[in-house]
Amino acid sequence: MFCTTPAQIGLPFESLELKTADGLRLSGWYIPGRLQGAGIVMVHGRGATRHEALRDAIALGEAGFPMLLIDLRNSGDSEASFNSMGFHEQKDVQAAVEYLQNRGKDRIGVVGYSMGASTSIMAMADNPLIKAGWFDSGFTDLDTIILDRGALDYGLPRNALFSGMVRFFYELRGDLETEGWTPVAVIASIAPRPVFIVHGTADSDVPVAHGRALYEAAKQPKTYWEIPGGEHTRAWQADPKLSAQLIQQFFLQALMPETLQQ
Repeated sequence: MFCTTPAQIGLPFESLELKTADGLRLSGWYIPGRLQGAGIVMVHGRGATRHEALRDAIALGEAGFPMLLIDLRNSGDSEASFNSMGFHEQKDVQAAVEYLQNRGKDRIGVVGYSMGASTSIMAMADNPLIKAGWFDSGFTDLDTIILDRGALDYGLPRNALFSGMVRFFYELRGDLETEGWTPVAVIASIAPRPVFIVHGTADSDVPVAHGRALYEAAKQPKTYWEIPGGEHTRAWQADPKLSAQLIQQFFLQALMPETLQQ
């Protein structure tokens, strides 16, 4: 579901701009909510924009959560840059978290899709201000996703030399270091903050093995929703009612448990 603005799904919003630590301008929408002290950052995937998060914004808005939907660098209305598959985009997530903190939010969650999920795992591992994470269709590490895409798209053999060559030229072009950029290696360090991992068995962009590996590597508290026949970042489309119920319950329990006792 890609609406023009949050108003199309009945959510008031403010348009805003953020500055990242490395000086890039990001565009976003802030959606106010009735819950005090809480806020959720919504992080889209590669090739998408903040509109991607509107599907889950319906349920989170109904639950009362304020939300910040951002266009990552080089996406949507944000400043042109270089897509680094999450390495530099972590700074975008951190800028969004800082914005919510400056608005008095001390219970911050993150929702990420695809590359945005992997980016958000790395950002959450690095930032204790992020108290809960919902990760939809994320990949485990760059080497594995490079080999997966090479095999799926071009029928290439799964050769470490190929992935190393791709990473070398990616680093050269994008001023980044991919060697330590491994969501699956850091997700365990997020505990005891809760994570919710979502993946579809029919994901042809990021195979479901990535979701299973991320869940296996994470420590409790953790939840995994594997969607039979589910496609890439299409949890809401697969089952809108269950998706809304799960994401509401997860963030209410993680960020606002007192509301569940009322």
